[in-house]
This record gives sequence, C-alpha cells and structure tokens, in this order.
Amino acid sequence: MKTQVIVLNGGSSSGKTGISKGLQAVLPVPFLAFGIDSFIDSLPASLQASGAGIEVAADGGVAVGEEFRRLEAAWMAGVAAMVRAGARVIVDDVFLGGAASQRRWRQALDGLAVLWVGVRCDPEAATRREFLRGDRITGMAASQARVVHQGVVYDLEVDTTRTESLPCARTIAASLVD
Repeated sequence: MKTQVIVLNGGSSSGKTGISKGLQAVLPVPFLAFGIDSFIDSLPASLQASGAGIEVAADGGVAVGEEFRRLEAAWMAGVAAMVRAGARVIVDDVFLGGAASQRRWRQALDGLAVLWVGVRCDPEAATRREFLRGDRITGMAASQARVVHQGVVYDLEVDTTRTESLPCARTIAASLVD
C-alpha cells in the first residue's frame, strides 16, 4: 500500500469521522486519524470565539482569523512531519475555502502519496444528523454541504446520504489496493 495520507473533505455532519473510524478498522495497516474538530478543540478558549481564531455565527456560518490560519498551518505541517517520519494518516477536514483549503493541504503534504476523498451528503440529510448530534449550530451542515467541494479535485468521492460510513470506508480502502 503506497498511500501515506487519506484526506477526507466534507461538510459538517457528512460522516467523515465515521468513515475515518471505519477506515482504521478495515485497512490492513495502521493509520492515525486527525480531525479538524480535534484541532479546534485544542485551541485555547480565547480563540474559539474570536475574530483572530474561529467564530461560528448563529446561522452556522464559520469565519476564521489570522491566528487560526497560523496555527492551522503549524498543525498541517505537524501532520505532514508525522507522515514523513513513517506514520500513515487519515485527515478529516472541512474545506471551508474549497480549492484554497485544498491548496494549503497540498503544500503541506507535498511529495507524499495522498488520496483525496470527497465525502458528500445531501444538505437535508446532513441537517437531520446535525439536529440528532446536538453539538452543532443548526444551519452549519446545510451551509457547508456544497461549498466545501467547490473547486476541489478528488481521486474518489463517496456519498453518505443513503450509505453508511463503514461501506464508504470499504469503498475507499478498496481503492488503495496496489
């Protein structure tokens, strides 16, 4: 298996984390999993609701500031360093900037074998999941469902609207067979 990094991109509540866990269960070699939610959770409280960090509006819109971008770049470089040191990694992210977000990851992962996976989910289905989760602001899933894919180039896409995470993970794993 040549792939060193699997990047999952999709909107909030699209099923990326479930797919990531499914991949860890079905892949024949270990992959570490790192998600944007964990990165955000690692930020100090002063950056979790500020213009310099990340702000989530009442309608679910998300804005990030300069300090967030600086720390995000360091996080991306750290993930890439782990891969260069021999770890395989699954990245679970939300490309709020579409193609610009992918460019930042491409730069960090330059020279590594990356599988780019789009995780699509119908906005209505993602909204239902968002409601059931109870840990997201209503509107986030619908606002992100399509915008995160704008201009992004994928090697593979899966759709979780009617397909559970584990079958999607198996589809991704099957594409890695060399």
